[in-house]
Amino acid sequence: MKVRLRDFVETEVGFFAVNAYEHPEDRVFAFLRYLNLASVGEDVIDRYNLNKDDIREKNGKKYIKITDTAKTYGILENYFPEYLYYDETKDITLHAVPNEYIINVLRPNDRLKEILNENKNNDNKNSNKNNNSKFEEKCKYLADKLHDYGLSYNHMGVSGSTVVKLNNESSDIDFVIYGMKNHKKARNILKTIFEEEKNKDKDEKLNIHPLSDEFWKKAYHKRIKDGTLSYDEFVWHEKRKYNRGVINNTMFDLLATRDWEEITSKYGEFYYKNLGFINIECDIINDDYIFDNPAIYKIDNVKILSNIAENKLEVNPNDIKEIASFTHTYAGQAFNGEKVVVRGKLEGVSSPYGDYKRVVVGTSREAFNEYIKLK
Repeated sequence: MKVRLRDFVETEVGFFAVNAYEHPEDRVFAFLRYLNLASVGEDVIDRYNLNKDDIREKNGKKYIKITDTAKTYGILENYFPEYLYYDETKDITLHAVPNEYIINVLRPNDRLKEILNENKNNDNKNSNKNNNSKFEEKCKYLADKLHDYGLSYNHMGVSGSTVVKLNNESSDIDFVIYGMKNHKKARNILKTIFEEEKNKDKDEKLNIHPLSDEFWKKAYHKRIKDGTLSYDEFVWHEKRKYNRGVINNTMFDLLATRDWEEITSKYGEFYYKNLGFINIECDIINDDYIFDNPAIYKIDNVKILSNIAENKLEVNPNDIKEIASFTHTYAGQAFNGEKVVVRGKLEGVSSPYGDYKRVVVGTSREAFNEYIKLK
């Protein structure tokens, strides 16, 4: 089944966010995001202490958003164990949707085209724009602005709640950019827009702004659950990325997804073995895929700060070749030539292209006690 990162798949259970590029032949790696309450009963809300104020409706069905990793695993284990899959290549149990349960594949680029066409048709009919979702108008505005600065609509999409049509007034915009070079271009455009905004009179300011302190605090509390990064550390790292902004009180992220031609590996080529946790210091030597998921940092000059690997495993620092971040918090955290300190899970990697080790940050969405920090 041809799916990639940022797509969603729909089943009777709900909507699952695709979180990988390579998949087994009979299933798709995708994480449960919106649970169809009719599939389990509304008592699940109290049983798992879910946010009952975040119930959304679509086509007469009620869905509830779940972001807590432990809760989503617990719900699948108790109600839908067939959606859990021990992946021997990664030595971990993951959310995986069997192909026969998939009702629909929802793609960000198709959804954005729909939004653009809807707004175009309404403009041609001179209809009242209030009939359109104000949220979707903001998606269109961001797409148009990036296009005005030279980025093709073909390289854009909208994911998250928008692609499954469960967005509400409090939703953020998960704006997808296809292709790593295009994502870098989009971030440079956003940086230009921010700089132009600073030089405008107050009455002429653009509708796209950097995050205010209020929005940075919202982002911090959403992303950092254990104080691993202080608020000041978090904001300092984030402001350098130019992948977040605000449109008329709605926050957006520029999310990177590979073009089809950038997806070259196949499922089963790489095997990963958990070796325990480790702290290292290293230099970043290749940042081409640091905004992907996982974000990949090629590294050198590795120094082991502490090693709590299994069985007191002796680790040669020269064998550690990369950092992989599976959480958006640590995507784009450092760039070529910079030195970082890292805490994460050490993995042994076996592949047809050679064996090496890597450090994984984001073994859960919350990345408890895992981090990448600029030294």
